[in-house]
Amino acid sequence: MTYQVDKTDAEWRQELSEEEYRVLREAATERPWTGALLDEKRDGIFVCRACGAGLFRSTAKFESGSGWPSFWEPVDTDAVELKSDVSFGMVRTEILCASCGSHLGHLFDDAPQTPTGERYCMNSLSLDFEERS
Repeated sequence: MTYQVDKTDAEWRQELSEEEYRVLREAATERPWTGALLDEKRDGIFVCRACGAGLFRSTAKFESGSGWPSFWEPVDTDAVELKSDVSFGMVRTEILCASCGSHLGHLFDDAPQTPTGERYCMNSLSLDFEERS
């Protein structure tokens, strides 16, 4: 698939830290309870760390108890791409940034406390936060 933001592997490696690269470009998962944005509660928007595309509003963030930032819906359905992930002997739904194809996390339907029942479980390393002014 061709993305709006299209860079070579070398360009991604130059722009991202080693850990960011592993998560965003190789679909690694950061350890739970370690992410800098887990407790972020200010008003604003969470954007893709790789390309800056808007992904989730702070108003859609909720405490899931999972150890990763969780949201019940993206800023727009076109902001993310959903893809089947059968790695590690599991069937899951991977979430990618629709602008650059970077791995963000996984989608689960285990959040009955939210309006959608869905949990967009994100790696903090895949996100940046822009406070609303």
